Amino acid sequence: MVAASKKENNPMREIFVKKLCINCSTGESGDRLTRASKVLEQLCDQSPVLSRARITIRTFGIRRNEKISTHCTVRGKKAMDLLDKGLKVKEYELRTNNFSSTGSFGFGINEHIDLGIKYDPSTGIYGMDFYVVLGRRGERVAKRKRARASVGNSHHIKKNEAIKWFEKQFEGVVFPGKKKKKKSQYRGKKKRK
Repeated sequence: MVAASKKENNPMREIFVKKLCINCSTGESGDRLTRASKVLEQLCDQSPVLSRARITIRTFGIRRNEKISTHCTVRGKKAMDLLDKGLKVKEYELRTNNFSSTGSFGFGINEHIDLGIKYDPSTGIYGMDFYVVLGRRGERVAKRKRARASVGNSHHIKKNEAIKWFEKQFEGVVFPGKKKKKKSQYRGKKKRK
């Protein structure tokens, strides 16, 4: 009991938002992509980066190294404000599938105008993905150049800790995720008896 309360009061165990990545994928280069990047610039107040396709997919009509999406990485207070806007659209409701095993979580919105940006007919409506990376103090130990060391397993953020943080910080609700269908192990023809 005493050890648990000590852990909670430890400032090193405090969870915070390291960064918020907002991605807006158009699936094509050209005018539509530039308009999407303008929307992101309006939202984040910083210039977004264009992402390229890794491989050619003929059915989608994209070629390798073609610019197909745009993204922005936001940190600090601005990240918390944008995250709050995004969660307001989702009504502070997420599923357990939204959370990864490393404690990060992500969600998507269908229309950027829900975030408070005025609708402009010449721009159109874009959906975007929000991905939040959570962290604790002291994780720099594993990243720095000099005197590098590994971070202990108990200091890593687990999925259930991230869910508790989300519920406490935003007073949100986390629903159980949809169950995935298991594929059968046997792939050949069934043997007849």
